[in-house]
Amino acid sequence: MARAGEILVATLEELETRIKPGVSTEALDEAAERFIRSRGGVPTFKGYRGFPGSICASPNAMIVHGIPGPYRLKDGDVLSVDVGVTLDGWVADAARTFAVGEIDAHAANLLEGTEASLHAGVAQCVAGNRMGDLSHAIQTTAETAGLAVVRSLVGHGIGRSMHEDPQVPNYGKPAKGPLLEEGMVLAVEPMTTAGRAGVRVGADGWAIYTEDASLAAHFEFTVAITDAGPKVLTPWHLPRAQRQSDAPAKSAAAAG
Repeated sequence: MARAGEILVATLEELETRIKPGVSTEALDEAAERFIRSRGGVPTFKGYRGFPGSICASPNAMIVHGIPGPYRLKDGDVLSVDVGVTLDGWVADAARTFAVGEIDAHAANLLEGTEASLHAGVAQCVAGNRMGDLSHAIQTTAETAGLAVVRSLVGHGIGRSMHEDPQVPNYGKPAKGPLLEEGMVLAVEPMTTAGRAGVRVGADGWAIYTEDASLAAHFEFTVAITDAGPKVLTPWHLPRAQRQSDAPAKSAAAAG
């Protein structure tokens, strides 16, 4: 899964160089599929329950599950990009919300607060904790930033399949819910809005939007619970040099 995660992180890096005003989400999707396949991976999303894209590309008030298409990015947009990669039968899943050109302070707070909530949740991915510890950390961090947590969408377990048990809510009470155990791998993915938490489903049956048309953000890691604490398998937040220096340790851990 860490090797699939390496391909996924490199894909997000490649897309980051292309995300700029005037570029269509369809062009980003095509670039992502070419890149994933060139590295020996398979885009997990393509064909999943009939989904036509290799990535989910969700601009502005679209929270998740955006089908890539003719929409061209504009200066000031925010774009959530969700990517899945399958390698040798194992899946990694991660997402980032990107600023397109210059964004205003309102949008910047949304992105910063949502990413901070992801890191807060990951810090609770410790054997012996409860799911509620993770969920509560996400919720309180997001709400402290003035954001609303989307409660109708959750993270999930991940492994041979993209969606496995348990569900990973982005809100909850400490010390409640399933026990977190060594060997679990979770897709931790806070989804928040700059307005209210209500959602609506788009006409295509896939895209999910904020009900009040407020901006939304989505950040996600695939995280393994180990005896040494949380291990992020899709570390898009780390500089490339640091990821490369960590690679031998990852390989040794996987071999063991």
